[in-house]
Amino acid sequence: FPFPYAPYRIQEQFMEALYGALEAGRVGIFESPTGTGKSLSLICGALSWLRDWEEKRRQEEARLLALGAGGPDGLTPQQARPGSGDTAGQPDWVTAFVRQKEERDMVDRLKEEQIRRKKREDRLEKIRHNVQLKYAAKRKRCEEDEAKRLLQLSKEALSQGAAEGVLDQLDHNEEELILAEYESDDEKKVVSGLEEDDDDDLEEEHVTKIYYCSRTHSQLSQFVREVQKSPFGKDTRLVSLGSRQNLCVNEEVRRLGALQLINDRCMEMQKNKHEKKSDEENEGKKRRVSHTVCPFYSYEQMQFLRDEVLVEVKDIEQLVSLGRETKACPYYGSRFAIPAAQLVVLPYQMLLHEPTRNAAGIKLKDQVVIIDEAHNLIDTITCIHSAEVSGSQLCCAHSQLSQYMERYRKRLKAKNLMYIKQILYLLERFVAMLGGNVNQNPGCQAVSQTGTVLKSINDFLFQSQIDNINLFKVQRYCEKSLISRKLFGFVERYGGPASAVKTNKENQKLAGLQNFLLTLQQGSVKEGTLQSPPVEAEHDQVRTASPLMQIEGFLSALTNANQDGRVILNRQGTVGQSSLKFLLLNPAVHFAKVVEECRAVIIAGGTMQPVADFREQLLCCAGVDPARIVEFSCGHVIPPENILPIILCSGPSNQQLEFTYQTRDLPQMMDETGRILCNLCNVIPGGVVCFFPSYEYEKQVYGHWEQTGLLSRLAAKKKIFQEPKKANQVEQVLVEYAKCIKRCSQTGGQMTGALLLSVVGGKMSEGINFSDDLGRCVIMVGMPYPNIRSPELQEKMTWLDKTMPRAAGQAPSRVLIENLCMKAVNQSIGRAIRHQKDFASILLLDHRYTRPAIFNKLPQWIRERTQVKPAFGSAFAELRKFHRGKLDAL
Repeated sequence: FPFPYAPYRIQEQFMEALYGALEAGRVGIFESPTGTGKSLSLICGALSWLRDWEEKRRQEEARLLALGAGGPDGLTPQQARPGSGDTAGQPDWVTAFVRQKEERDMVDRLKEEQIRRKKREDRLEKIRHNVQLKYAAKRKRCEEDEAKRLLQLSKEALSQGAAEGVLDQLDHNEEELILAEYESDDEKKVVSGLEEDDDDDLEEEHVTKIYYCSRTHSQLSQFVREVQKSPFGKDTRLVSLGSRQNLCVNEEVRRLGALQLINDRCMEMQKNKHEKKSDEENEGKKRRVSHTVCPFYSYEQMQFLRDEVLVEVKDIEQLVSLGRETKACPYYGSRFAIPAAQLVVLPYQMLLHEPTRNAAGIKLKDQVVIIDEAHNLIDTITCIHSAEVSGSQLCCAHSQLSQYMERYRKRLKAKNLMYIKQILYLLERFVAMLGGNVNQNPGCQAVSQTGTVLKSINDFLFQSQIDNINLFKVQRYCEKSLISRKLFGFVERYGGPASAVKTNKENQKLAGLQNFLLTLQQGSVKEGTLQSPPVEAEHDQVRTASPLMQIEGFLSALTNANQDGRVILNRQGTVGQSSLKFLLLNPAVHFAKVVEECRAVIIAGGTMQPVADFREQLLCCAGVDPARIVEFSCGHVIPPENILPIILCSGPSNQQLEFTYQTRDLPQMMDETGRILCNLCNVIPGGVVCFFPSYEYEKQVYGHWEQTGLLSRLAAKKKIFQEPKKANQVEQVLVEYAKCIKRCSQTGGQMTGALLLSVVGGKMSEGINFSDDLGRCVIMVGMPYPNIRSPELQEKMTWLDKTMPRAAGQAPSRVLIENLCMKAVNQSIGRAIRHQKDFASILLLDHRYTRPAIFNKLPQWIRERTQVKPAFGSAFAELRKFHRGKLDAL
């Protein structure tokens, strides 16, 4: 395998296993601890496979083409001689003829493909070498494309079904408002039209490629930089995909801030562009300001951007600056590059959510998918497909939609009215399920029976009396008619003076929208609907700007199979605060399609233990043949003596350590934890990171230590930092923490470093590196079991017990709880060792870690080196020896 430097042995093993899995079309679960160069191994292993595969395919094509050229076109007499009929009752010569025809067709197809590929490679090669060419050859082709696309559009528009056709008519004969704010389903077709209908455009075919996804944009950018550094950096065609929020270069649209608003505005601008072309005859009418089109959405410029992207590997930031430079939209330009790319880098959501996948033009058939950082893949799929709507959103949507219907009642055709009435009825019933009346102010209606109720989908449909409505049809209508976007336009239009839209000042616009929502309130309510503090009001406004969007998500969730999900009715104080939530119980149904279509799927992560979850809940439920699953787990690159994991069963005063919900609040438990930390801070240099099971518990312990004076004793040795709850403060705390440790190591003296009190599953337990002095010891207080009282978790447990077999005598629900706990532990303790020369101690404070079922769920590289210490004395001695030894070695 080509590698930028001599790989570790485990990296070689990783790449070999990966290559094998891709070659055999397997579904692989790969675990490689952080600091072992996982990204590079993934890149070099997967791209080596892709290169070899392309080479094999080229040879195969050459062989077939040679055969095609050499073989006689006519049939040889011996083949043409009628033989006795074969099994299908057809003479041999017919069968032979058919077979030959298939072979000839195949050869023709290969020839075409070769010509196309050659053209594409030539074009990219020219761009590499010649800057002038970049702008030239596009113009002519662009004009032809444009004409062809419009023709295609008008054909498609004619063939559309009745419901959408009705809206199309409105498009052309409604006054300015409807023309401007209404949207036919043109824009959908144009986006896909560019990809599917341009037969003479070279990018038509999707070459075999690898889809690499990770969780955050920063992880993706990091991966792209690794590719740039790798031996494949020069000749790999890579494209990065992202959301409009990350890729939009139109400042006016970016300023809207909220993703939903950015999406809406972008779609509207595209629609305006296509309307402009089709409405030349209406030129006489004055164009309104909202008819702006996006200057960056130019097919020609985006074609150019696409070629630039394919020529040289670029990350999201480079893509955006290229877009600004070339005046081309990176969001759509990067999509045009998908078919020809060899490596597509994208966030989880785009790949795992089918509608998003289709909209982006991602085709998974026979491709390879690598999902990195996949330790919480199951939760991610569950989150993407769960949906929640609040009572105030339901009332707001109902109110807006009824106003809309009243205003255009005369202009709407029967089919539209029918669907709008169905949606209004659904909203009314949903609010009734929360115990409210849709025509009254949701903020002033108290809910009689508060609490949380879970229902199966069917029960929910029956009890809300909507089981006679075909939700699939309503969902399709919402998609095709784009009603939520039109409603948003309508609300925006009446949401205040036009200047608000023009100047586009967020607050002005919001104020206008707020007033409009107040005027919409029906009934005798005089006060404003939004009596919450202004800050919250603003936040709500952004969210409810298009409440119907959220509700569409909830409706589509209700179309899941009855056994795969539950509806949670959460009744709080008022109807406005109450909510309906759809909870997906079986994530496998949405993952099945990915596994079925792909040639191979690799699920990779730093800590994948316990792996059983993935195997049973995700893969086996998705119908993957167990023989197709391969598991690979490699050790760590650090030498065994660089890590000291200890399970501690009792503290300095012989108090047994067991942090259950019942015992952890006892003063003696909190005191014992403090004593342990005080002792450790005396002998451990640099940074100590201590994880608590929850924010509440961390706060409680901190308060207790303040009262007993333990805190000041701790603070004499190490400066104490607490993990902030707000995401935007994390960076600052970490910077201060690092500065403090550096200062102490340079100056010496009483203070030996810093102590960071963190929370499992918080901001610090994932994606943040405590390498070297930042984390010389990681302490885990108790076992971070999830809250078993949560109705959602209880439902999931019941579902698992019903659908899954018992494993090793344990109920699946019990296994789930332990797995969730140990996944969180493994994520947190893996933070300390980040590279080959790093060293750290790991301390698990709870005797329950010694139970075999729990102990075996630790990552192998930690498990093999773990010592169990019944008493504190020997553990302390071991720790002191370890850290003294390391200091002397330094």
